[in-house]
Amino acid sequence: MAERKTFPLRMDPALFAALQRWADDELRSLNGQIEYVLRDALRRAGRLAPRDLPPDGERPANTP
Repeated sequence: MAERKTFPLRMDPALFAALQRWADDELRSLNGQIEYVLRDALRRAGRLAPRDLPPDGERPANTP
């Protein structure tokens, strides 16, 4: 598995709350939801090839 990078992220409290509600609705962690949104945006912008990610934008089932 590729190494995962960590970094602090500051955001507006309203944005944080909206992302947390969305993550809760989709049964994801907040971190997982942020990754999902970023991957989707990159894919739509043509910045990330679809072959570089699983079709649903999630990590493969066999990874933690």
